[in-house]
Amino acid sequence: MVIIGPAYPLRGGIAHFNESLANDLIKAGVDTEIVSFSLQYPAIFFPGKTQKETAPREVNVRIRPLINSVDPISWRRAARYIFRQNPDVVLIRFWLPFLGISLGALARKLRKRKVKVVALVDNAIPHESRPFDASLTRYFLRACDAFITLSNEVARDVKHFVPDARIHVHPHPLYDIFGEPSTREEACAYLQLNPEKKYILFFGFVRRYKGLDLLLEAFALSGLKEKGVELIVAGEFYEPRQNYAELLDKLDIESVVHVHDRYIDTSDVKHYFACASIVAQPYRTATQSGVSQIAYNFGRPMLVSNVGGLAEIVSHEEVGYVVDPEAGAIADALQRFFNENKEAQFSAAALERKHLFSWQHFTSSILHYLQEIKSS
Repeated sequence: MVIIGPAYPLRGGIAHFNESLANDLIKAGVDTEIVSFSLQYPAIFFPGKTQKETAPREVNVRIRPLINSVDPISWRRAARYIFRQNPDVVLIRFWLPFLGISLGALARKLRKRKVKVVALVDNAIPHESRPFDASLTRYFLRACDAFITLSNEVARDVKHFVPDARIHVHPHPLYDIFGEPSTREEACAYLQLNPEKKYILFFGFVRRYKGLDLLLEAFALSGLKEKGVELIVAGEFYEPRQNYAELLDKLDIESVVHVHDRYIDTSDVKHYFACASIVAQPYRTATQSGVSQIAYNFGRPMLVSNVGGLAEIVSHEEVGYVVDPEAGAIADALQRFFNENKEAQFSAAALERKHLFSWQHFTSSILHYLQEIKSS
């Protein structure tokens, strides 16, 4: 099998996902490689500092960086290379309309050679819309034979573009590539945090749709600052950090908010989750979230907004809270969590449920589906 999508040294959750999926397919006896990008985004379109991981790490899957997202010649070369591998099926990751042209053209070239193309769609409708998004997404989706989505929300969005689409839905599996958990004491020492405090974690890059401003306002409303609770913001800012600095000052909480404005290396992720009493995802919009699956992997309670597919995987008042994306509701849930000492209960429930999101379960499910596609 060939997976088309980002992989090491490209950074981020989708690259991590692709590598984990490839490794699990190999364990299941399926010869698998990843055809990745030589250039994923032109620098002018990328809001972060770098598109690549800065820390070296071991990779156990074949990765071919063949696709330049703005170079049609590379799309033809990649299609020829993939066809020479004689794959039974090609799985293409899709999450951003900008990539609709390159990936759509590549899918069409493969289908002309009778290769089955299945799209694993993270987002069909982007969180932050731009002109031509719908046209670019439609161009890609209509080039595919079938689809896999990680939430019912995204499946409905795909149907908007391809009404007769054949879709298999399976929840996002765990991110289990971050090593064995740290102890809380080790993690706090590593991150230079006070182990006597309790911490709320906001993890991942910062964009408006992720609602960090709502969390900051909720934290100020909650009164938890006076009870020894603090907030960690761990992730690179993809919008002006000054906006949040001004909000911290206005809310008078800058002394208890620890901002780590950088991409968090794979080896460091476990420390942030070990420190956290609860992981907060106060998103304004969402489809699904890999952050929830890291939290499940480490047995961390969660607070998520009732948007997109987040409520499909976070059981309200079992592993955390599902609330409306507004500051008052978030504050109320955080107060309940700490006042009622729910951490141990929710943590145990998260660890008990994590098997539902295992890679083995995910891989078995999609292999069965892909066999149906190949036979049709």
